[in-house]
Amino acid sequence: MERADAAHNRARILEAAALLFAERPPQDVTMDDIAKKAGVGRGTLYRRYPDRASIAVALLDDHERELQERLLRGDPPLGPGAPPAERLAAFYAAMVRLLEDHSHLVLGSEVGRSRFETGAYGFWRAHVRALLSAAGTPGPDALVEVLLAPLAPEVYGYQRRVLGLSPEQIARALARLTRMLDR
Repeated sequence: MERADAAHNRARILEAAALLFAERPPQDVTMDDIAKKAGVGRGTLYRRYPDRASIAVALLDDHERELQERLLRGDPPLGPGAPPAERLAAFYAAMVRLLEDHSHLVLGSEVGRSRFETGAYGFWRAHVRALLSAAGTPGPDALVEVLLAPLAPEVYGYQRRVLGLSPEQIARALARLTRMLDR
């Protein structure tokens, strides 16, 4: 059971980090910035969160958990009951919404190799692999990362900021990838 003061500090830290990550790129936010904004000491901050990425992961956790619940128990096509290609397209659309709404957090938590080490990535990987297997796709393990790569925060950010694509354009392009599961 978490002590009341520890829970209060955790909430202050997460609230401060969310505000700072929304104001400027996560890589420009320091742990000192977060501690000052939260009104806690550096020791308090570092005891709970060893780095910026761990704070971003904590902030993203609720949003990702809600999406995971919808994948497991929600209505089709995102949830069970739809053909694999439709479910994958719905997954892509949901992930585009998650990236659009929380890209500043995702960029703070899933950069480079660390992306593969998050619990959420493991869940997304298992989900896409299960859809590939259900569709009878040969060699699903070789395709999972290929199908998840367009959802990397750096790729999404590049498409939005540099190429000027809308979330709808990105989701439609990703949905076209799913047609291979219909074969």
